[in-house]
Amino acid sequence: MGIKHDVCRRVVITGMGLVTPVGIGVQTTWDALLQGTSGIRRITSFDASAYPCQIAGEVQDFDPLTYVDKKDVKRMDRFTQFALASATMALEIAALPINPEQAHRYGCILGVGFGGMATLERNHESLLRAGPQRISPFFVPMLIANMASGHVCMRFGLRGPNSCVTTACAAGTHAIGEAYKIIQRGDADVMLSGGCEAAITPLALGGFCAMRALSTRNDAPQYASRPFDKARDGFVMGEGAGILVLEELQQAQQRGATIYAEVVGYGMSADAYHMTQPDPEARGVALCIQQALDDAGVAPHDIDYINAHGTSTPYNDKYETLAVKKVFGEHAYRLAISSTKSMTGHLLGGAGGIEGVFTSLALYHGVVPPTTNWETPDEDCDLDYVPHTARIMPLHVAMSTSLGFGGTNACVVFKRYTEPS
Repeated sequence: MGIKHDVCRRVVITGMGLVTPVGIGVQTTWDALLQGTSGIRRITSFDASAYPCQIAGEVQDFDPLTYVDKKDVKRMDRFTQFALASATMALEIAALPINPEQAHRYGCILGVGFGGMATLERNHESLLRAGPQRISPFFVPMLIANMASGHVCMRFGLRGPNSCVTTACAAGTHAIGEAYKIIQRGDADVMLSGGCEAAITPLALGGFCAMRALSTRNDAPQYASRPFDKARDGFVMGEGAGILVLEELQQAQQRGATIYAEVVGYGMSADAYHMTQPDPEARGVALCIQQALDDAGVAPHDIDYINAHGTSTPYNDKYETLAVKKVFGEHAYRLAISSTKSMTGHLLGGAGGIEGVFTSLALYHGVVPPTTNWETPDEDCDLDYVPHTARIMPLHVAMSTSLGFGGTNACVVFKRYTEPS
């Protein structure tokens, strides 16, 4: 398919874009994280008063017309609008020109969990109310999950790999890992990758409520997402997008790009245990982490920071902690670990996208965002979760982990980039 190389090519991050519940834009979001700002509030996009969970991390003050033409906005679900906004920011930060002659070497792969849930629900209502003739002709192209990456490619003229990963809450991290491999093996030179989601809708919220997966701390939304805290009672839904520009190192160097981090390893595995619950022995997650370390060629003691999946559910946090202990041994207690979901909520398929950006920024700036709302220690979660306050510390190698329903696991290893002497 592409230009093959005898050795694996190095892949770096040269751009990033964010649309999140705590802010729109990279600097705004990053500043909010370091200050411990929560984006979780009572739901305003619809009446959630009849639901056990009435809170979520909604994106505030998002104007799609800033990024998308007016005629196109009506043809895109909100998750696609988030993706286009984040991709626009990422390419601007990367200062990356798209040369039509090289466009076949540029591509996009994004992680999406649900796709166009609002579009689905709206058209189903039209069907029941007025019959099939009232279904929008744009229903299918607005609904399908791969339309986010499709629109990014159309918007910027990217003619290389165009794909979508739909592995539930691991989708964004899987997408970054797959994009890394695509460039590493020579099938592309640039990939836009990450995740997006906009599933805070009546049906999706109701589904998670029926599973009893969500926090019901409705009277204190900002304190509801509390990863690794003994009083955690479920996750909080979020929405948004996070996209990285992954670029082959020599090209990035030749054009004088700012390099924020290097992607050096990727692992993926299955629990093969249960539809929604993680393996209580954490074998799948531990295998995934070990595979990523092996792929990166780094030892467990080389890792300084983990941006954990950390959903604030009783099972996830307990067994994710167990997996870290299994892989890292005594070094697990020297790791800085944080869950930024304590502030953003859980973006489902988009989680790995924004958390990949956060991990890259942590390495670039030498500061770890905190886990907020960690108040009561849990005997099963006894590692260093960087509670309450961001921590300035030397960082060389970090990883981002994601776990999804169906027992799917993903892990990407990032390294601080230093210019050759």
